[in-house]
Amino acid sequence: MKEIILYTQPDCPPCEIIKKFLNEYGYSFTIKDIKKDTGAHKELTEQYNSFSTPTIIIGNTVIRGFDLEKLKSVLQIKESKRA
Repeated sequence: MKEIILYTQPDCPPCEIIKKFLNEYGYSFTIKDIKKDTGAHKELTEQYNSFSTPTIIIGNTVIRGFDLEKLKSVLQIKESKRA
């Protein structure tokens, strides 16, 4: 499995949803808080050209902002439809 990096910041409700989602499916991930870690903030903006959280890095894929459907697609998660 490719490493998952989650760029986040305090008081970011979508970030919390992504954390819960990844935990629910048993994925391990690295959290980089852009408010506490200036290096992480620099990486986010300069390396990944992103200016929002959550931003998720999986291998060479960058998911900017809250996009649960794209995250499911990249992780190849198929949920059964409930009636």
